[in-house]
Amino acid sequence: MRIVHITAGAGGRICGSCLHDNALVRALVARGRDALLVPAFVPTTTDEENIAERRIVMGGVNVWLQEHVRLFRHTPAFLDRPLDSRRLLEWLSRSTGSTRPADLGPLTVSTLLGAEGRQRKEVVKLTDWLARDVRPDVVHLSNALLLGLAPAIRAATGAAIVCTLSGEDVFIDAIPEPDRGRIVELLREQAAHVDRFVAMSRFFADFMGGRMGLGPGRVAVIPHGVDVSAFPAVPPDLVARRQARGGRLVVGFLGRGCPEKGLDQLARMLPHLAAAHDVEVVAAGAEVAAERDYIAGCRALARDLGVAERFRWLGQVDRPAKLALLQAVDVFAMPSPHAEAKGLPIIEAMASGVPVVAANHGAFPELLDGGRAGLLHSPGDPADLARALGTILGDVNLATRLAGHGHARARERHSAEAMAAAHEAVYEQVTRRGAPAN
Repeated sequence: MRIVHITAGAGGRICGSCLHDNALVRALVARGRDALLVPAFVPTTTDEENIAERRIVMGGVNVWLQEHVRLFRHTPAFLDRPLDSRRLLEWLSRSTGSTRPADLGPLTVSTLLGAEGRQRKEVVKLTDWLARDVRPDVVHLSNALLLGLAPAIRAATGAAIVCTLSGEDVFIDAIPEPDRGRIVELLREQAAHVDRFVAMSRFFADFMGGRMGLGPGRVAVIPHGVDVSAFPAVPPDLVARRQARGGRLVVGFLGRGCPEKGLDQLARMLPHLAAAHDVEVVAAGAEVAAERDYIAGCRALARDLGVAERFRWLGQVDRPAKLALLQAVDVFAMPSPHAEAKGLPIIEAMASGVPVVAANHGAFPELLDGGRAGLLHSPGDPADLARALGTILGDVNLATRLAGHGHARARERHSAEAMAAAHEAVYEQVTRRGAPAN
């Protein structure tokens, strides 16, 4: 069985979907599966070995030009080819981080129309390549915003189609009407061409499945998995960690510097927590130009609240620095005010043997096993966030118990191998069935 994952790249920014898809395909290959990871629009970025193909389909420059300049919808392939240069796409994706979802409504509508949209030429190039050179049995799309490709891929290759539901609601909800409504309408239409959807949490399977009108059995829940060999085989001694530091306690955070992830919530809660504990926040994550004002605002907020020296933002870090951060903190916080679909950093914190505090909505209660791997707080409530963090920081025995349960749960439920095995079962089912469910 040949499996092709088409994943929307994020250029130089590490994103959760890139991390997930790269980890999944790596694990499939390690299990002996014939699997390829193919970037769409721009290259993928990950903090592990990047196994994506060099070829980039639906190249971002050509997609944009065909949307905005009628001439480029008819240019021959030899003129398009230089615009799909990996080097050009890497450079542009690092230089155009100021684009906002609100500006992309018409383009998103057009790409969801697939071969009926303005990017028809790119769809034909992709499907011709898949049919001629790759000949997949399964094509797995990394998110629902790629569903415009599904009908043409199925017609050209006969492959079964699988699609991950991956937090698309944040992007969709930022697009103004009437494009937002049309996007949801097209998602519902194009879903008919998909054999099975996959979500990383029961919460998002129900939420996005309802929004797209997916019937029972259309969405399989497969949690994200990590390479557990990169994390400690046994939980660390949190008492010894505190004693070795000999002073200040540390709250860790990993996530993009954006309002949806709640970096500002950490700044707001610090005065509450610092009143009872000598504590600091050490945070790291991806930055894009459109969100630099928000990050600067978080730093200014910390200054205004008198906790600037307790609030450190490291920006995007590589894998060794990420693992080092997780090995140096006493508790991990994920205070996202938006109900999230995935929660990958929580899984990494659990695998590191660190207790977690997270907002009580979205995928987080599932990940924390109803509070047995960490504590939950009221979303958007910095004082309650401080309460939950203070409870863990004030009771090292509780911290050790929560961390131990989370560590065991991560190794049992969130290994990359378990994630790959569950996806293999889905692929076997859809290739046997051969037709989408209604």
